[in-house]
Amino acid sequence: MLNQIDPTRIEAIITKLVSFGTRSTLSSQTNATRGIGAARDWIASQMREFAQASNGRMNVTVQSFTQAPTSSVPRSTVISNVFATLRGSQEPNRVYVVSGHYDSRNSDNTDGVGDAPGADDDGSGVAVSMELARIMASHDTQSTIIFAAVAGEEQGLLGSNFMAQQLKSAGVDVQGMLDNDIVGSSTADDGSTDPFNIRMFVQGIPPTVSIDSWDRRFVAEVASNEITNMTVQPVWRPDRFGRGGDHQSFLSAGFPAVRFTEPHENFAHQHQDVRVVNGVQFGDLPEFCDFEFNARVAKVNGVALWSMAQAPGTPKNVVQSTVQSNNATLSWTVDPNAASYEIVWRASEVPQWTNVVPVGKVGTATVQLAHDNAQFAVRAVGANGFKSPAGFPFSG
Repeated sequence: MLNQIDPTRIEAIITKLVSFGTRSTLSSQTNATRGIGAARDWIASQMREFAQASNGRMNVTVQSFTQAPTSSVPRSTVISNVFATLRGSQEPNRVYVVSGHYDSRNSDNTDGVGDAPGADDDGSGVAVSMELARIMASHDTQSTIIFAAVAGEEQGLLGSNFMAQQLKSAGVDVQGMLDNDIVGSSTADDGSTDPFNIRMFVQGIPPTVSIDSWDRRFVAEVASNEITNMTVQPVWRPDRFGRGGDHQSFLSAGFPAVRFTEPHENFAHQHQDVRVVNGVQFGDLPEFCDFEFNARVAKVNGVALWSMAQAPGTPKNVVQSTVQSNNATLSWTVDPNAASYEIVWRASEVPQWTNVVPVGKVGTATVQLAHDNAQFAVRAVGANGFKSPAGFPFSG
């Protein structure tokens, strides 16, 4: 399936988005050829075309709300998210989200008139969402996947925050969100290239049980291989210094989320007016994108989404006993959709899981290893062999 991801389609999507001139949140919403409204309508029409292959399992939503004036939104403005929902056949309320933001900006974040091509930031992320929607529409998944293009990111994550809060209010069990923001170039500002690595910014283990913990290592484990021809590099902080992304809206809503960003950014091609200064081209233009790289990032997302959507959900209510013992005892809520469970563990200083103990379809198990000496987690295994992200325990 992932072999269908096409760099030429990635290029066509980015080129089309750039053709709208500007996609500033403050740009025209009624002009048929220029501005964010034209981009919104084109994305929605493409998503509806993809949905025709789904036998009714995929539907497309334009989710709009009116944003009151803020320091970055000088007047009341309608902001619209566009997303395609591929309904799961067995657990439709368990949801995974992949997203990019389709709004763009130039040097002046309140300029709704001047050109703001936004090829890499973030036409590249929207291209990931749209291309995955296209190829997955005809496939059956056990749980639901939402392919999103959100707006208002440059004004403070406005569209993604609205979307995340709506999902939370509706009681939707969002078990993972993949944010793709600036994933279209493999070239650094010094001209060096790094075409086979992608950064993944992760929050780490949440501090309280109010957020079900989700093992972000899972994405790196399933997506760093010959299928994607990429290495996922976890960066253990929520985002780059002084920057933010739509994944943070989902984290704030209590949903696990990560952000993908190219390994070396060129800031002359972000948030800049299109211009030439001393022979240097500024501006976020398609000519600086690497569409083959962008397609490989889409494969990373596709592998992760497919693996999560076909596996049982991440184990919930995982608790590790704190009774003094030279063993480690964990308990969790048994999921009827799981065929069995595994306890995974690693030394505290080791980044990836190194040991796996199959324990069957049970709700508690003990490993003959002192619980003070390692990090433990539990993952579910489906009858189809797909394994969930591991759920971290809290002390009990």
